[in-house]
Amino acid sequence: MPTFEYAARSTDGSVINGTADAADQGTLVRMLREKGLTPTAVRVGTGAAARQKKRRGKGGRVRLDDMVVFSQQMAVMIRAGLPLIEVLDILGEQTERRSLSNVVKEVERDVEAGSSLTEAMAKHPNVFNQFFLSMVRAGEASGMLDSILDQVATYMERMASLQRKIKSAIMYPAVVTLVAVGITIFLLVRVVPVFEDIFDGLGGDLPLPTMVTLEVSKVLQQQWWLILLVLVGIMVFFYNWRKTKSGRFTTDRFLLTMPIFGPLILKSSVAKFCRTLGTLIRSGVNILYALEITAKTANNAVIEAAVMKTRASIQAGESLTKPLAESEIFPPMVTRMIDVGEKTGALEGMLVKIADFYEDQVNAMVAGLTSLIEPLLIVFLGVVVGFIVISMFMPMFKMIELIG
Repeated sequence: MPTFEYAARSTDGSVINGTADAADQGTLVRMLREKGLTPTAVRVGTGAAARQKKRRGKGGRVRLDDMVVFSQQMAVMIRAGLPLIEVLDILGEQTERRSLSNVVKEVERDVEAGSSLTEAMAKHPNVFNQFFLSMVRAGEASGMLDSILDQVATYMERMASLQRKIKSAIMYPAVVTLVAVGITIFLLVRVVPVFEDIFDGLGGDLPLPTMVTLEVSKVLQQQWWLILLVLVGIMVFFYNWRKTKSGRFTTDRFLLTMPIFGPLILKSSVAKFCRTLGTLIRSGVNILYALEITAKTANNAVIEAAVMKTRASIQAGESLTKPLAESEIFPPMVTRMIDVGEKTGALEGMLVKIADFYEDQVNAMVAGLTSLIEPLLIVFLGVVVGFIVISMFMPMFKMIELIG
């Protein structure tokens, strides 16, 4: 349990400084209030060792999990009645991610200088995206910043969980495929040449599979630099093409329609779309602005185009559903449920139900893909390695047959 340093005012106005152990800042604040004290400052850690540890912190970019913890802690302290400046000061000191800690301290300085929380956060788009900023703006306008931040934390926690599931589904076959390719290259470069020397001593014609394996081995040994150069060239070309509007749209559409992983990516994208739009509408964000933010945070050019077309449709006085259906990306069930929600005035609730359903679908698909891909990869590895082994032993079988 961490140790906190605190400063608080008693009922007679005197300042009391001390230390206490608590699970988190919110718990400590409640403990102090129960004693009749009003906390004015709460800081994590005591002593030089703790301060040194805080200074070091974690490196690297800010992750979604960091923002979940940040939102939860900020909501707890605001609900406990701490002033916003004090909340930012505490978060800036206790945040483990060094880059996020630096940003929070800059936000604190801007707020102290008279900026609103939204304006201060907007200066750091790499940390606070459009979704986060719009939610904070809605919270400031409604005076319910703590409740809005709770919604943000819940939303980002679900998105982080969804991302982890997608990554786990993709990483496993990627790692196994990489290992399979490594084993194959090792056999062709280190093992096959030994058999080649033996075959040269035997003389005679070699079977076709053996000749193919030997030729591939020679190419890998003699032209490896050319193969590597071609692969790097393809990667550079694809990377630059992906940056173009047409390249991004084409690759994103392929991702949504590719075999095996396409349905998984599509369902996760639909879940994210519905969860984002539903959360924004629930927080009181204007539907047009909510659609714009949802499009920008979709991370898929095809879905972004469909959502922006929907926004233009609403501006023209048309329905929300028609452009989504015309995009041929969203499943019919999604568009019909959104249509029902729009007509009944329960759009927010319907979007949440769709998001819950598709997140469950993603969970089931991840479990199914893991059990499906594993035997496929084993078969692939067995076929490749088996072909190499058999092709190497075929001349020996032929030699034994001739001797017999």
